[in-house]
Amino acid sequence: MSKKKIVVALGGNAILSSDPSAQAQKKALEDTASYLVHLIKSGHELIITHGNGPQVGNLLLQNIAADSEKNPAFPLDSLVAMTEGSIGYWLQNAMQNELAKEGIDKTVASVVTQVIVDKEDPAFSNLSKPIGPFYTEEEAKEQMAKTDATFKEDAGRGWRKVVASPKPVAIKELDAISSLVNAGHVVVATGGGGVPVIEEDGQLKGVEAVIDKDFASQKLANDLGADLFIVLTGVDYAYVNYNKPDQKKLETVSVDEMKEYIKENQFAPGSMLPKVEAAIQFVENTQGGQAVITSLENLKAFIEDGAATIIQ
Repeated sequence: MSKKKIVVALGGNAILSSDPSAQAQKKALEDTASYLVHLIKSGHELIITHGNGPQVGNLLLQNIAADSEKNPAFPLDSLVAMTEGSIGYWLQNAMQNELAKEGIDKTVASVVTQVIVDKEDPAFSNLSKPIGPFYTEEEAKEQMAKTDATFKEDAGRGWRKVVASPKPVAIKELDAISSLVNAGHVVVATGGGGVPVIEEDGQLKGVEAVIDKDFASQKLANDLGADLFIVLTGVDYAYVNYNKPDQKKLETVSVDEMKEYIKENQFAPGSMLPKVEAAIQFVENTQGGQAVITSLENLKAFIEDGAATIIQ
């Protein structure tokens, strides 16, 4: 594979398993870095994005537990920024150490990224993204009476706070990220979908929302002019008829084929579907670009043999 500019979107399993401690997450990212370094050893430019769903949920819980007049809870946009900073630090530290082991002289930098969304996005009037802990119906109604938050019943498991999940419109720090990449640095950016902001009278303002990290990663990849967009998940390939006797792995497939599979409801909403949709959007907006869906553990096999789901 010739030298490419690659955006890699890490799945949540690359950061957090069952242990939410900082120590365990740092260890998970050390393992993650040992796989990602293969891309740099192969001569590629690398931009890394990541999720933050469990981390921002845990931080929200901590803020709720400590909320008081003297120590008020932080708003959601600040919590997204805080987790983007902490995960970015762990990841740049892990990648820097892995590069040192390999004798590669590169700097890794993480950028707390503001992602502009449209304040008229219909997502703001149709709150759908659940965050934070589960409540009983009574507790949820108490919270709604005390605050302007919205809670909805979540699949029979209890009530959860819901926020908007608007589409990314523009990445504010794009020029800075591009300059770092062009200078040969490894960059971590748009973590957790980026910090959601709107523009009002020429000013940026944080909003109570969560941007889907796969779509934010795709937007970054397109805007940077990446050649390859890799979406890492828990499986080596995307499948049709998943977990059925006639399950079939998808290897090299066209955008039109993937769209047909979407019509057949082959990909689970909230799981594989947004990854496939983001991959399709990247390919449709990139001349000669490819998108890849695979697992972290399969990354070396993809580099060496092209073993993965490749959408083109």
